[in-house]
Amino acid sequence: MLKIGYVRLRDQRSTDDTATLKRIGCHVVRAEEPDGLNADESEVLNSILDFIGEGDQLVVTRLEQLGGSTRAALEAIERLEERGASLYVAEQEISSQGLGGRALRAALHAVLAVEPAWAARKRRGPPAADEIRALQAAGVGPVEIARRLGVSRMTVWRKLKGGVEA
Repeated sequence: MLKIGYVRLRDQRSTDDTATLKRIGCHVVRAEEPDGLNADESEVLNSILDFIGEGDQLVVTRLEQLGGSTRAALEAIERLEERGASLYVAEQEISSQGLGGRALRAALHAVLAVEPAWAARKRRGPPAADEIRALQAAGVGPVEIARRLGVSRMTVWRKLKGGVEA
């Protein structure tokens, strides 16, 4: 069984995570700086999930290392399972295998069910003025446009008034 460690470098704690992963026996440790626009996108993590083999284990120190959302964590676990691999979260000492894995997935699904739908949309860049104008032309009001795009009403008004790119 190959143990592959993964860490997103954000601060000093992340640097300590790299040492922790090596100390607990990871054969390989991969690290990356997350893209500021989309916390769920990760080239290194995606390449690990494409490479990992049956019986191998992805090791992270904390579940948040798998992405910026509950959905990202669930998708990573599903991709691991498709490849016959597993996840181990070191700080909580929980694996995606067995009863603990079922409990982990159940908890993540429960959180996902109550997580606001707009949470993922807020992480992207500001909407283009033409996107806002298209919704307005379709008869959608400014308050609803703001809700749908996950931005403030003021952003919608600014872009409708002057086309200012924020």
